[in-house]
Amino acid sequence: MIGKGFEEASSALRQAVPPEHLRFLASLKLSISVGEYFLCHAGVRPGVPLEYQRAADLLWIRDEFLSSRKSFGKIVVHGHTPTESPELLSNRINIDTGAFVTGRLTCLVLEGESRRFLST
Repeated sequence: MIGKGFEEASSALRQAVPPEHLRFLASLKLSISVGEYFLCHAGVRPGVPLEYQRAADLLWIRDEFLSSRKSFGKIVVHGHTPTESPELLSNRINIDTGAFVTGRLTCLVLEGESRRFLST
């Protein structure tokens, strides 16, 4: 985003977001493992154990992760790559429905063995 108003947008965001919100966001983990699921922002690097994933991959990975059909050891729940509707695959679940463009925010409800989606 450098050269595209990034500095101005960054400055405006810092001024608009209350400090306690920034502290909360800074305190969040990059990933969490719960039962058979591993939740992160973008995905994981195939072939790397979940506990050794790099922050850059958890936040930014795309192609290598999205094209992998191998098991990651757990089902990876992620976003970062908008799709028309949630993707439910054997090794990953993508819940990014492009809220920044579509206005449609989707979440995944995991209750016992059941999975369901909620969308605005």
